[in-house]
Amino acid sequence: MKSILMMLILTLTIMFSLIMLSFMLSKKIKFDKEKNSPIECGMNPINLMRIPFSMQFFLLAIIFIIFDIEIAILMPIPIMMLYDITLSFLIMLSFLIILTLGLFYEWHNNALNWAI
Repeated sequence: MKSILMMLILTLTIMFSLIMLSFMLSKKIKFDKEKNSPIECGMNPINLMRIPFSMQFFLLAIIFIIFDIEIAILMPIPIMMLYDITLSFLIMLSFLIILTLGLFYEWHNNALNWAI
């Protein structure tokens, strides 16, 4: 019980000292109206109405997110191949076929054509 209490006190002391050290060494931030506003790009968010948003850009961003998530889904497949190579190969092949069909569907509907 005594050693757990000592470890807790030591941990809290180290945490507190690191927090205080970071506050002392951190760069002081100048309080600026533009820096403290929610949008730092120079637009006034209060006076302007919503600017029309390009639907092509939105669709391209969604497509990028889908294909980015695809990489995260395919990452564990090499580890799965250590256990059952046939099942992991079938899972990977079916996933890539579905993804390729989706890509061809988007291409056919001109979702990837930026000029339109």
